[in-house]
Amino acid sequence: MSQNLIREKSYAFAVKIIKLCKKLEESKEYVLAKQLLKSGTSIGANVEEALAGQSRADFISKMSIASKEARETNYWLRLLRDSQILCQDQVQNLLSESEELINILTAIVKTTSKTKTLVNKG
Repeated sequence: MSQNLIREKSYAFAVKIIKLCKKLEESKEYVLAKQLLKSGTSIGANVEEALAGQSRADFISKMSIASKEARETNYWLRLLRDSQILCQDQVQNLLSESEELINILTAIVKTTSKTKTLVNKG
């Protein structure tokens, strides 16, 4: 099994986003490419920061930001699809992956927050 699933998935996702943004820039979609690039690569960057967090609160904060960035990335992908800048086939896998990242990150934040609450009560 992988050493750290969310770390690996967010990194692989960022690589795919970079490749897609290169194609968008070739089509002169600079503004949307920049927005997607920022949010899509920020997911993994925040995961990395969370893993090096100085405290449990820092970990939760960075993972929460990563979750928000995943949601923003999902938004940009849907917008690119629905505005017909990209076709369904070009974004479907990335949409699915972004939803998976959202689910994993949400679960991490909820679980870590519950554990924190139980520790503080105990």
